[in-house]
Amino acid sequence: MKIRITAVLSGLFVFASTCFVGISQTYAQTDSSTVVTSSDSTIIEAEKMEEAIVKDQPQMSSADDLIAKRLKALQNEVPLVYNAKIKGFIDYFTVRNARYALVMERRKRVYFPTFEEILKTQKVPEEIKYLAIVESGLNAKAVSPAGAAGLWQFMTFTGKEYGLKQDEFLDERLDPEKATVAACRYLTTLYNTFSDWELALASYNCGPGNVRRAIRKSGYKKTFWQIYDYLPRETRSYVPQFVALTYVMNHMGDHGIVADSIEYPIAFDTISVNQYFDLFTFSELLNICPDDMRKLNPAIKKGVLNGAYSYKIRVPVNRMAEFYLNKVDILDACGKEVPRDNVPANASSIRTTTASASPATTASTQKIYYTVKSGDALGTIASKYHVTITDIKRWNKLSSNTIRVGQRLIIYKKVSSSSSSSSKTTTTTAKTTTGTKPATTPSVYYVKPGDSLWTISQKYPGLSVDKIKQLNGLKNNSIKVGQKLILI
Repeated sequence: MKIRITAVLSGLFVFASTCFVGISQTYAQTDSSTVVTSSDSTIIEAEKMEEAIVKDQPQMSSADDLIAKRLKALQNEVPLVYNAKIKGFIDYFTVRNARYALVMERRKRVYFPTFEEILKTQKVPEEIKYLAIVESGLNAKAVSPAGAAGLWQFMTFTGKEYGLKQDEFLDERLDPEKATVAACRYLTTLYNTFSDWELALASYNCGPGNVRRAIRKSGYKKTFWQIYDYLPRETRSYVPQFVALTYVMNHMGDHGIVADSIEYPIAFDTISVNQYFDLFTFSELLNICPDDMRKLNPAIKKGVLNGAYSYKIRVPVNRMAEFYLNKVDILDACGKEVPRDNVPANASSIRTTTASASPATTASTQKIYYTVKSGDALGTIASKYHVTITDIKRWNKLSSNTIRVGQRLIIYKKVSSSSSSSSKTTTTTAKTTTGTKPATTPSVYYVKPGDSLWTISQKYPGLSVDKIKQLNGLKNNSIKVGQKLILI
């Protein structure tokens, strides 16, 4: 794995690379809600930063004894030495770019518990969890310009070698749990090769071939610092950054860095699916925020699975009871390939029957205007109309997530099949509403393509699957197109 690393000064920045060592201005972000920007566009190449650190670094003084003692106390299996280069990076992350450390403190609770559990199971030193900060800035959707992806920045070939599926629908390099297991296996292989954790980390960055070459050029020296001058320039910064960030993440408060907010993981349970599965339909039926489902399942690239293999879907734990109550109907609805107009840009090729690219010209959407109210956010508005934040921003030419009270937003809202096929009077009424359930339930209903008892029950207030079955004397949930159902 090769890397390129750059550092953004005076503000927030994100680490990403092929096996990332720093921060890249061209960092490819697949989730705009996690983009960290800076008002200062000054960019310094990592190797130049390292040279500046060495050149400008003052001599070690007695004041450094405390940091050295703290590192010694933190040391477990990975050596945590303290020298001028380590001191330079500690100063960088506690003084010049303390904001970055603050962002990592904010995010770490989302991933560290998972890391710690897997590292323990895989018998890898717990302190390796800090390597994910160097690699991806704790962003599960990080993608480098070279194509490395996920928290541990696996390249395509290496990911497949360590069992991470990658196809049109799925990229398990973005799965926090599976990618962490793969990273542990890879790092264990590298450690077994060199019998040294510092050299294993260097190899994770630049590849074992480059480390062997540096060992040979050094006269077959045995440690990272002995072969330091013979390693690629970016790798010379990689291990020192790991040591510096290990220190900073444990002694932030001692340097006056306090997180202004904390992110916590979404509590979830899992369901196994081995069929075609539409994540968008699932979110709609269970009234789950689409963004939450994407955060829980970052490896699902286009919002659907093709059913070629069994896969565990993560679901917010507070929606599991409702899922199990209506499991058959929900899975049936999620298994239907229904063309979608309002799909994210990266999901435009989900189905071959996708409608016209312009939502205004499709028969299954209607254009409405929404006036922003106090307390509104793009996420809540998107959830209300079952669209994505990306959609709303594209339709309204918004460059950020900022909206103001009174602002009018264009929304292309889905119209249900029953509304689009009803009479002209009903259609006219539907166009003037905001898309809520009809106020009254018709006495009879004729089953349409794509219908299930669950989806029909969701169209009308006070209607349930059991009630439909009772009214129509149904012994199971099977219905067929054109079938007449009594609803009252």
